[in-house]
Amino acid sequence: MSKSLVLAKSLLNKKVEVFIDRPLGSKHPKHNFEYLSNYGYIKGVLAPDGKELDAYYLGVDKPIEKGTGMVIAIVHRFDDDDSKLVVVPESVELADDEIETAVGFQEQWFEHEILR
Repeated sequence: MSKSLVLAKSLLNKKVEVFIDRPLGSKHPKHNFEYLSNYGYIKGVLAPDGKELDAYYLGVDKPIEKGTGMVIAIVHRFDDDDSKLVVVPESVELADDEIETAVGFQEQWFEHEILR
């Protein structure tokens, strides 16, 4: 099991705060695709790549700067040791196919699975 996945699993079903550095509607600085969901990181939680652990913040349809919610799933990439958390406000529930649709704008280029 990858180090990134072990770290992500330790946060599953926990309440976290996501700091959004790529808000809904913004463009990726290198690849120029549009973020169709809010995307950020968990401050102070370092992933194996030395950067803070990434997270999608779903269930909000406007750009935000930060959000608190529950880690409901993990996007585990098979070809990249860079698992992503899926965080939603506490009142939001999403099925796996809804998560897949929401993160597909970026995850379409990676072989991955949604873990609960």
